[in-house]
Amino acid sequence: MVTQTRQQMTAAEFFELPEQTQQTELIYGELIVSPTPIPKHQNAMLNTAIVLKNLLPQIGGKVFAAPLEIYLDDRVIPQPDVMWIAPNSKCIIDEKRLIGPPDLVVEIFSPGSVLYDRGDKFDIYQLYGVREYWMIDPTEEYIEVYQLSNGQFVRQGIYGTGKKFTSPVLNGASIDVDKIFEW
Repeated sequence: MVTQTRQQMTAAEFFELPEQTQQTELIYGELIVSPTPIPKHQNAMLNTAIVLKNLLPQIGGKVFAAPLEIYLDDRVIPQPDVMWIAPNSKCIIDEKRLIGPPDLVVEIFSPGSVLYDRGDKFDIYQLYGVREYWMIDPTEEYIEVYQLSNGQFVRQGIYGTGKKFTSPVLNGASIDVDKIFEW
């Protein structure tokens, strides 16, 4: 199991860090540096961004992929794998980062990240009002989808290969799970 490096710091210190090749996040005032992702992770991340990008003529908005941080407050600056910002979103696209919650956040499991993505990040995205959260397992090849309802994430479902699901946040667009995992 691969572990993450952790260190306490402020948002101001975080913003002064040199550019990193590894994912760096500030979670509850703690700098977290994650190991380099595996090829299956990168494949799923790229494919997810492409699937969302291909939906833009239908849904509008903008798609972003890591590395790009989201400023939520002075102690919480995550860096999700993929994000979608709806037209008229609460999320502001700044010169250096996103500010406020994206409408859709996608985290793709890496060795050692599953509990973190299901725990702290799940709680953060729920607390700050991310409207939809996908957790993707590139090894087992499934997507777990959550919708925000009355301030709480409600699981819409778990979808494996050969399945499709619709996303209310993406204006009812249909997502073909096979497209996320194809090589």
